[in-house]
Amino acid sequence: MSNSECMLTKKKLNISDLREILIKNWMSHDGFWFFHCLQHCGIEKTNMINRAAVKSMSLLEIKRLKKMFELDNINNFKDLKNFINLIFQVVKANFMDFEYFFPKENVMIFRMNTCFAHDGVKRIGALEEYKCGIFLRIDCWLEGLNLDYDTNPENIGCLLRDNGKCEREYLFNFK
Repeated sequence: MSNSECMLTKKKLNISDLREILIKNWMSHDGFWFFHCLQHCGIEKTNMINRAAVKSMSLLEIKRLKKMFELDNINNFKDLKNFINLIFQVVKANFMDFEYFFPKENVMIFRMNTCFAHDGVKRIGALEEYKCGIFLRIDCWLEGLNLDYDTNPENIGCLLRDNGKCEREYLFNFK
């Protein structure tokens, strides 16, 4: 058996299958957590707790990813692009319909084509006051990497709800 396979049942699972189910389970937990918190606390407190949890988790997550990929610092845009590509190989599941690209030096665009968070929050009837945690996760990664950057748009509630599209531009200031 290779290092990328595990034998848990009669079916062989590869690392990609295992990663996919783990991310789906984590996202399901996140959605159910949000739903139950909403039922007990209301949307204002749920947004506050959710965003605090995303921030804490993301700052720890970026430390772990840096360690896993043996990264000390991001010194330039090329380093950042390479690291972002590595990150999304780990954290993106097949059901997540987003893309990111680097149209020019020091610019990254992140676009959700369809948003599982938006759709889930809409299903539970809380979309009108929902505050997105997805871009906060990315912001906290960049904060954890000690990067200087600006965003457009800057403040986020739910871009898909508010603007009809979910896209954000990151402008990096490398010295």
